[in-house]
Amino acid sequence: MDVSQLAVEHRPDLKRFQIEIDGQVAMVKYYLGNKEIIFTHTEVPEAFEGQGVAGKMAKAALEYAKAEGLRVRPMCPYIAAYIQRHPEYQSITEGY
Repeated sequence: MDVSQLAVEHRPDLKRFQIEIDGQVAMVKYYLGNKEIIFTHTEVPEAFEGQGVAGKMAKAALEYAKAEGLRVRPMCPYIAAYIQRHPEYQSITEGY
């Protein structure tokens, strides 16, 4: 699977960023607060784990937050770890 060919879709109606792969959905769930976005959960179907799908969604979600001027609160351990590995997002993240 070529992750670079996958498109991340923002679904505000479902409060998530998602990638659909072979009829299965990977997602980063969130809640919007007052000028902040709280990332609560990242989920990737087992068949697609370890292939960069979660990282692609995390980047898209954080770029959205940055573009919208939102502070990020990473309640999801995956998003928190992604931010630690990518210092360019630490300036918009609660607790950094």
